[in-house]
Amino acid sequence: MKEVLVSTDWVQEHLNDPNIRLIEVDVDTTAYEQGHIPGAIGLNWQTQLQDPIRRDIPSKELLEATLGALGVSDSHTIILYGDNNNWFAAFAFWVLKLYGHEDVRIMDGGRKKWLAEGRPITTEVPTYPPTEYRAKEPDLSLRVFFPQVLESLNRPEVALVDVRSPQEFTGELIAPPGMMETAQRGGHIPGARNIPWAQAVREDGTFKSPDELRTLYEAQGITPDKQVIAYCRIGERSSHTWFVLKYLLGYPNVRNYDGSWTEWGNMVGVPIEREVPMQTHGDTNVAPCPK
Repeated sequence: MKEVLVSTDWVQEHLNDPNIRLIEVDVDTTAYEQGHIPGAIGLNWQTQLQDPIRRDIPSKELLEATLGALGVSDSHTIILYGDNNNWFAAFAFWVLKLYGHEDVRIMDGGRKKWLAEGRPITTEVPTYPPTEYRAKEPDLSLRVFFPQVLESLNRPEVALVDVRSPQEFTGELIAPPGMMETAQRGGHIPGARNIPWAQAVREDGTFKSPDELRTLYEAQGITPDKQVIAYCRIGERSSHTWFVLKYLLGYPNVRNYDGSWTEWGNMVGVPIEREVPMQTHGDTNVAPCPK
């Protein structure tokens, strides 16, 4: 298995390497323009890492056009990093692996660690000669869709891991405060175990050791002999956990359910488990709104 994590030291040593493309992907889409690692390209997850019309990841053609225009080729080593302990950097990693990019890695600690260490930043946006990026056909062994998740319920060989906050898992909140993508109902998929994504990282944003991670997941029954499905709200936090399980722990069968709660919590007639009562107003059941 290729190296998938690089340190901030490694990145600084390779800032001028022409074989590398450094890409920042942030939850806060304004963070890049406020200052980024010299030479880094900014990708906007809202406009460039999802289809602008359909609720879906970018098509093969859209990804090729986006990366080619930015000067990224399929032969480049791509180093991803971002804010919020690499939330959307992990999502970009998942998308790139889905489309078969050979060498893509994450900068351990992300934007937070780079800034905390006082390393150089710039507001200058780099320009690279356009390339012809060629993606492969999507590897659907890395992705799971709603019908497959529904069919997996109550199957002992399948383990569902809900990586959202405990408040979202119980149904107290439907989405994190300030997030606009939401659902009609709160709760979780029946049988899922709640292991919030952030438990996989240390205070400085770096990933915990393999032994610590193995203990964290195996204690909840998320073991390598299972077919593991990770989900969150829109697929970005679950990409982070998918990365941990597949690449840092080497689980052989891990898939990301990127439809996640915005799909499941909006579907008619699907089973939902919740641990807090619905708030009622007159004759209408209304889930609590995020504070």
